Amino acid sequence: MGKQKPRVAIQGIKASFHEEAAFKFFGDDIETVECKSFKQTFDKLQAKEADYVIMAIENSIAGSILPNYNLLMNYNFPVVGEVYLPIQLHLLAYPGVKFEDVKVVISHPIALRQCLDFFEDYPHIQLIEGTDTAACAKRVRDEQLKDTVAVANTLAAKLYGLDVLERRIESNKKNYTRFLILTDHERAEKIKANKASLCFQVSNQVGALAKVLNIFAEAELNMSKIQSMPVLGKRNEYNFYVDVEWDKREQYDKAITQVLKYTQNFNILGEYQKNDTV
Repeated sequence: MGKQKPRVAIQGIKASFHEEAAFKFFGDDIETVECKSFKQTFDKLQAKEADYVIMAIENSIAGSILPNYNLLMNYNFPVVGEVYLPIQLHLLAYPGVKFEDVKVVISHPIALRQCLDFFEDYPHIQLIEGTDTAACAKRVRDEQLKDTVAVANTLAAKLYGLDVLERRIESNKKNYTRFLILTDHERAEKIKANKASLCFQVSNQVGALAKVLNIFAEAELNMSKIQSMPVLGKRNEYNFYVDVEWDKREQYDKAITQVLKYTQNFNILGEYQKNDTV
């Protein structure tokens, strides 16, 4: 019997950016589990209908995807990796359709907003929001739309047999999305990590957070991310999500021991290999 392919739960359908990110991290030999929401990806992992979840956590233009931080805490699955994906957007059409035939463009609202500079030159084209870039591309193919095109990636063009009318129409050519990879505790392996995602609270007193950040600085840890989120139902209380990187493990271990003295509800969300190549 051959080794079972990793089952990776994604938000969206095949050829979405989540699947493209999954291919970049795991390689092409995976089984994609399509989900309608980020919460459903976690439910699939919890029900053992998936081995991994890949989830967008921040975009260089749109910023942090705040609801996904709540999922990290609520489900408590360990983060075992990360991957950065360049967001490259193309205009995809049913075969034979020419640009002058286009009257409507459909895509995810964020994707459309990232291409507004391009569409300003074509005011006669109507922009209509859809649920997912890949789903919009699939609709163009399934309904054989002749006056409607989709904004999506090259993976969608290949899977759904669409022509690329215009390439790289995104306004910012340096746009990328960071994705986290999570799994269940049984599957998580001890690796030689050099990055960690942490979550904690501090007291509502002057300098409480500064004490924690100074500990990271004194231990020569690079804090690559900090994000605050209100604690639900509690006034003036916040969860702080922090990513730290290190060269020597002992630096990190020492810092964590000290940080525990000044924090509440401290949680290591995951320790993994830094992987920020775009």
